[in-house]
Amino acid sequence: MQYRQSSFGSKGLTLLDRFGTWLSRRAILKYAPLREKLNILELGCGYSAKNLLAISDKARSIVGVDIQIGDEIKSHPKFVGIEGDIEIAIKQLENQKFDLILIISVLEHLKNPLEVLSSCKELLAPDGVILINVPTWFGKFFLEYAAFKLNLSPKEEMDDHKMYYNKSDLWPLIVASGFLPSKIKLTYHKFGLNLFAVIRG
Repeated sequence: MQYRQSSFGSKGLTLLDRFGTWLSRRAILKYAPLREKLNILELGCGYSAKNLLAISDKARSIVGVDIQIGDEIKSHPKFVGIEGDIEIAIKQLENQKFDLILIISVLEHLKNPLEVLSSCKELLAPDGVILINVPTWFGKFFLEYAAFKLNLSPKEEMDDHKMYYNKSDLWPLIVASGFLPSKIKLTYHKFGLNLFAVIRG
């Protein structure tokens, strides 16, 4: 089985990617739990873990998982980095609990998203929140056009996509992983190019 060889952002970010991550960060800050001293996990944190740094003031502890993590973020006093494929590395977190789990622009890259979401169900603390961002089928054309035709984002990121999601795709996947429908909120954002999920424990 072939896995990714590099993390998002390891070769820098294009202007389009920076704008997209900024929009995601706004949604994260909107829906993250309001209380302080959170134990936070991000699956696919990226080379520079920008999302985690943006909410580090709320954190008691931060765990980031990705293929490569930069030395600068590894030296952060609250940060623990786990380098490796997400679907393998997540097994190292058994018996831990997190108040906030981020899966931002990651689920579409996974071979076994249901297995990962089921693991997240076990890792989520009572009253915890999972935030997920995925590209939509509507966004597929624009994302691929930007990458393959305009070279505005890395082609390898688009070539690694295994799925796109509308509400009718993501909702049953979340339910199948063990979450109650009453705890799931799905919203289209980024001009309909992405779908954002808020899942409460």
